[in-house]
Amino acid sequence: MKSHDTSLKVLMQQVASGAAQLPDFQRGWVWDDGRIRALIYSVIRNFPVGAAMFLEYGNPEIQFRYQPIEGAPASAASEKPSMLILDGQQRLTSLYNAMYAAHPVKTQTEKKQPIERYYYLDIEKALDPSSDADEIVRSIPATKLVTSNFGRTVELDVTTQEKEFEHKLFPLNIILDFVKAQDWQNKYYAYHHFQPEVIAEFTQFSTKFVMTTMEYAMPVITLEKDTPKEAVCQVFENVNTGGVSLTVFELVTAVFAMHNFPLRKDWEERQKKYFSDEILSVLTATDFLTALTLLASYKGNRTVSCKKKDVLNLTFEDYQTYADALCDGFVLARNFLKEERIFSRKDLPYTTQLIPLGAICTVLAGEHQLMTKVVRDKVRRWYWCGVFGELYGSANETRYANDIVQVVAWVKGGDLPKTVTDAYFNPRRLLGMQSRQSAAYKGIMALILKNKSRDFISGVEMDFTCFADENVDIHHIFPRAYAESMHYEKAKWNSVVNKTPISAKSNRTIGGDAPSKYLGSLERAGAITPENLDEIVETHWIDHELLRKDEFEAFIVDRAKKLLDAIEQATGMPVSGRDSEDVVQAFGQSLK
Repeated sequence: MKSHDTSLKVLMQQVASGAAQLPDFQRGWVWDDGRIRALIYSVIRNFPVGAAMFLEYGNPEIQFRYQPIEGAPASAASEKPSMLILDGQQRLTSLYNAMYAAHPVKTQTEKKQPIERYYYLDIEKALDPSSDADEIVRSIPATKLVTSNFGRTVELDVTTQEKEFEHKLFPLNIILDFVKAQDWQNKYYAYHHFQPEVIAEFTQFSTKFVMTTMEYAMPVITLEKDTPKEAVCQVFENVNTGGVSLTVFELVTAVFAMHNFPLRKDWEERQKKYFSDEILSVLTATDFLTALTLLASYKGNRTVSCKKKDVLNLTFEDYQTYADALCDGFVLARNFLKEERIFSRKDLPYTTQLIPLGAICTVLAGEHQLMTKVVRDKVRRWYWCGVFGELYGSANETRYANDIVQVVAWVKGGDLPKTVTDAYFNPRRLLGMQSRQSAAYKGIMALILKNKSRDFISGVEMDFTCFADENVDIHHIFPRAYAESMHYEKAKWNSVVNKTPISAKSNRTIGGDAPSKYLGSLERAGAITPENLDEIVETHWIDHELLRKDEFEAFIVDRAKKLLDAIEQATGMPVSGRDSEDVVQAFGQSLK
């Protein structure tokens, strides 16, 4: 890269000519009137406003579609740029429109109401040390009239150059044009009859503000045109923390635009058709491209990988070939998750595991294998090993690649996938899961639902319909208020062992009472017998006898054993250490 200072006038000329344009991934200009005025004040006072970053255009490996800065002349769009603006779009657009373009600036208020403005410097206020920035930099409506009383009273009129002279307001959009600024100055002197005090005042103003602004320079960092796409993406992420974040999707969008393909529009249509439900709405555009890269590299018999650099090198041909099938694969993944009693995005253990799951389902569906029980059981086992092994919480691209290769091979008779052999669940982890933030916590709730657990009052199995209609959520079995009154150990009463999914109505009925008391309330509310309620309670892996006797410590041990049994069944792997010294110390006895 190269770093150098460039005069503001030269930068504005580059924008106007189309020599400096935006890559297609840059978003729209969003600065409001207040931020523009603050930026102008910084420039006229010769304060630093930060560096801009450009990318030399011309690398055949980075064929981004480009577009002029908003407000630039129409002729700029027909020019091929020499530079693409990676960082500094908002500042350069604001400065161009306010300090170079002849037209009014299309901006917005702080409340995001659209407005059009011209900007002026108040000559007298600029020279008064007691003036603040808002008094010096004036924002005037496009009509060049400042009015009050609903437009009936004119407070300020600068509709002609003579009226600008009268109010001593210097138009900012000529400040970088020496000829226009000099012409305005001469006419200003003439309007005031060449009064010595007026000339002295303007000379001081011109020296302090006009000439300083004409000489103002911004630091510009230029990345050479052979900079790799991955580096462009990483650099942009590092420097653009205050603006709109650049994602891999934005860069791929710009690349595909060279094929006249509107990737953003295509994704929005797919999102509406396939990814708007309770589960798949969690997937981002970048997630989709990551899964697509994974699928394409597998199907293309290439090195299977979906790291950032691989996604950035995704070809338009691969997108066209596999995008539709992948959408269908994600639908199969969603249906699989619903079968596992995961009904909403908040209850999804890992968003990240959806990426390989969608790709795996696509491959298996294409080979007509996904519907067989043997295949589904293997996919299910892989999935739960990932959840209870808590293996998808960090950088996962290498695991994704292993998953699609190894799970498909396993289905065909190969060895166990690494995700299965890596899975390990410590029994003490049950007490560490205090909220639904952890994947394993959400996994346990799904297993309880999958056990055909029924709501305490209605007795209805909590399938998808009941889950949505009855406002099912996770609640304490021994209520918090009761547990605190009995001084039970919080690590136990607030853990996943003491929680289960029930409806809001059941939870209200339970209140803060002891189980022995609230069970009677539930019987009356549901008009059911104690025997029926006992059967319902047991569907949650809760021993009804321990519950009716308020045997908290025995209940915790018994339910922990049952939850561990369920984890073993789901993962197909034994939970080791159930009778270890640490476990006995934590639970009071062995969980074997």
